[in-house]
Amino acid sequence: MTRMKPVAAALVGLGVLCASHSNPSQGTTLLSNDAHPQRSATLAFAGTDGRPEQAGFTLRGEAGGLRTYGQTSTMATREDAPSAIVYSEVAGLPVVRSGNLAFDALFAHAVSEMKEDSVSAIRDGSYDDGRPIPCECFETGEKWHYVWTRDLSYAAALGLAMLDPQRVRNSLLFKLSGYRPGVVKGPHVAGSEDGLQVVQDTGSGGSWPVSSDRVSWAFGADEALKSLPPAERAAFAVTVLKALSNTIENDRLAAFDARDGLYTGEQSFLDWREQTYGDDIAGDLARMASAKAVSTNVAHYKALTLAAQLAAEQGDAARARRYGDWAVQLKAAINARFWLEDAGLYASLTAAHFDGAPLHKFDWLGQSLAIITGVADAHRRDRILAVYPHGPAGAPVIYPQQQGVPIYHNRSIWPFVTAYGLDAAVAGANVSVADAAYASLLRGAALHLSNMENMEWLSGKPLLHHPADPALDGPVINSRRQLWSVGAYLGMVIRNVFGVGVTDAGLRIRPFVTARLRREQFADSDAILLERLHVHGKEVRVRIVLPAAQDGDGYYEVAGITVDGKAADRLVPWSSLGARSDIEVRLGALNAGRQAIRRVDGDPLATAGPLFAPFEARIAGVARNDQGHIEVRIADARNKDGVHYRIYRNGRLVADRLDAAHWIDTAPSARANCYAVEAVSAASGNASHHSAAVCAEPGLDIPVTDARVRSSVGIARDGAPRLKGWGAPQDRLAIGGIDLDTQGSYGFQLRYVNTGHAINTGISNGVKVLAIKDAAGRLVAQRVVQMPHIPPESAPMYSTPADVELEPGRYTVEVHDFYNMSYLSSNAVYGAGGGKTGPLNRVDLYGLRIRPLE
Repeated sequence: MTRMKPVAAALVGLGVLCASHSNPSQGTTLLSNDAHPQRSATLAFAGTDGRPEQAGFTLRGEAGGLRTYGQTSTMATREDAPSAIVYSEVAGLPVVRSGNLAFDALFAHAVSEMKEDSVSAIRDGSYDDGRPIPCECFETGEKWHYVWTRDLSYAAALGLAMLDPQRVRNSLLFKLSGYRPGVVKGPHVAGSEDGLQVVQDTGSGGSWPVSSDRVSWAFGADEALKSLPPAERAAFAVTVLKALSNTIENDRLAAFDARDGLYTGEQSFLDWREQTYGDDIAGDLARMASAKAVSTNVAHYKALTLAAQLAAEQGDAARARRYGDWAVQLKAAINARFWLEDAGLYASLTAAHFDGAPLHKFDWLGQSLAIITGVADAHRRDRILAVYPHGPAGAPVIYPQQQGVPIYHNRSIWPFVTAYGLDAAVAGANVSVADAAYASLLRGAALHLSNMENMEWLSGKPLLHHPADPALDGPVINSRRQLWSVGAYLGMVIRNVFGVGVTDAGLRIRPFVTARLRREQFADSDAILLERLHVHGKEVRVRIVLPAAQDGDGYYEVAGITVDGKAADRLVPWSSLGARSDIEVRLGALNAGRQAIRRVDGDPLATAGPLFAPFEARIAGVARNDQGHIEVRIADARNKDGVHYRIYRNGRLVADRLDAAHWIDTAPSARANCYAVEAVSAASGNASHHSAAVCAEPGLDIPVTDARVRSSVGIARDGAPRLKGWGAPQDRLAIGGIDLDTQGSYGFQLRYVNTGHAINTGISNGVKVLAIKDAAGRLVAQRVVQMPHIPPESAPMYSTPADVELEPGRYTVEVHDFYNMSYLSSNAVYGAGGGKTGPLNRVDLYGLRIRPLE
């Protein structure tokens, strides 16, 4: 196993600074912290082959207090990009003077990349044939010229909202949409008549609510609200509350499971199915849609808390209580359902319907968001920070890694996720995790000559080739000046190193300067300076006075703060700041903080081993024997040895450490039994995804040819009988005379085909309301069901289940229209199904399945 080999002891830290000092040329203007700035500097980092990688920096010139830098790197770039670049500090935006040319330059580069991402028009080939769409917005990166909801929102929250709140607001507004002309809000849909809500971008199975993390918009909106001047904030706050309210109310209908109090939907950001989900789910996205993710649920929590706050501000006490109560309940549900005490982490996700168990799969974004939002209490926070694994180049976005999957989300570091991990580490005063994040962000920006989208997690490279299997090369896609990576770096410096955060009441000052950061980045300085920071129309200069460098680890506590020479607290009210103000922070004693961290290492070219999960096994069959017991057979063609199995019945563990591929359930449920299998590595303890659940009780199938089926669309018989293209708003479907003879829970699923677009994208997820009425015609229950895109060659599949508790009796099922993202005006220029040709929420219907559930 190849290990990262340090060139010198310090090379495993934040980067070794080798500087050459000389006076600048005559006529330059210097800022106050650098009377004699360095002319050049080198940062060296350990490499995977024992040879250090180096980034070089030069001061190319200075005018009007703004510098021009050159930067080089020895690391191989992607796509033959230049190995040397030149950039300048930007007038009107902050600059750093730390006494370390490399540190100052990397901040300047992030600022310059933010300006490159600031555009007057955006474009994407899927929208309006790629023509420019006017918008004073942020684009997503060098390869992504559009505005995507989650990318923008996380980038804004990490750093961009403080520096350019108006452009962030414009971009956030671009990601809102009402209904397109001609669309009338249906009777089953919540919210205002215009439907103004957050857009879920094109994605898995035809988008929302297969994916429901559009609520991540609240992270960006919250920071923009804090940073906008009061008059602009007031106007924006009204729009934010309306959009969030419409979004929350409809997500409550379409993506909320009252049984466990959680929201369904794909993991936030981890939206490439084959990268982070099991094999079976990648082709059956109704199962992805019914699973739950901790990151997405924490985003819903953020949306609820922000909406409650804004409702209270705007005098809507009832709405404030409603959303506040929902937030409290959701927080409790997240901790009850996702927390795995044995792992000391939140499960990234649960299994799909008919299983639903939390999986032993973990992601750094979900853990970090739970910490910074306060969902995680102090005990959980400290355990998470201590046990989530960190490689030599930083924390991977998921753990364990997936075998047979190329690098992208799998086996990768994403700087924006690292930045959220840094925020979490600061919240928990975990110095080791904070130092690892500082090192990862500095290394990535220095060696890649850009704030890249991602990198391989053990080597830190922007592209890693597998000689034995080129299909595993990656990262598969990687963009320079990726917006959330840019926001991550800016936030690291401003919000974490300098500790400047914007609140509604004023500036919060909470620097987190570690002993290692002091030794390795600011060794030649007695103070570091952040100048030309503009917030709320005020210009702020922040100077941090550093203690003498010390050996060991820890972070320096704040010993005192002054504003324009007057003593101040850590929260500096806006009224205390003048048009131009100086904030000085004096650091004092070294606090050891917390040091626990889990470090792992391995060969970047390995494709199996202790850093990976086993492949999934599957349930080959279940059958009840003559004794009433259920025999479960396991098939596993890919894990050759070294694994054992766990069996779950109805989402609960019923058998562990099985070596055989055959198990008999001697105590099955009397009513319903659905089984899933999980493979576990005997050596590492890492677990696979669960298999698809297989149920012993088949349930009742009613084809569309059944006499009880009444539809406004006739049966097509060119092939298997079906209601072809059913689902226009005026279409009707009713299935009566359904006799249920036992009390309990039932799952109602529609059998369908939806080939409105490719399985991995689009906006035409089939989203309908399934209503159940009793023999007297009274409405008993109604649920939103989803029929996502399926592969064109697939046989009909089943929708997400509508789970309903029913008494014995006769029932009628009716199916009505709901809505999907194609109903929104923002998608009127979309080029594929549901776009220019009009809303698309139609499927081919083959029948209804009713399955008893436990």
